[in-house]
Amino acid sequence: MMNRILPIISTFIFSIVSFVASAQSDIEMADVMRSNGKIYIVVAVLVIIFLALVVYLISLDRKASRIEKELKQNNS
Repeated sequence: MMNRILPIISTFIFSIVSFVASAQSDIEMADVMRSNGKIYIVVAVLVIIFLALVVYLISLDRKASRIEKELKQNNS
């Protein structure tokens, strides 16, 4: 199961890193949020949302695998 999820997660992380690296550094809103310390709240919320999606997808994969097993056993 992790063999399927790990490449997806690493691709997502690398794409975010490349996007952030190519972003312009003179964005006024980011400077204001960074100076107020609110950028950390934004990052924390994004991390929580991402982790929730990963947990949901893993649980969905487990349920689908269990149902597939049950179907194979019933058809045999």
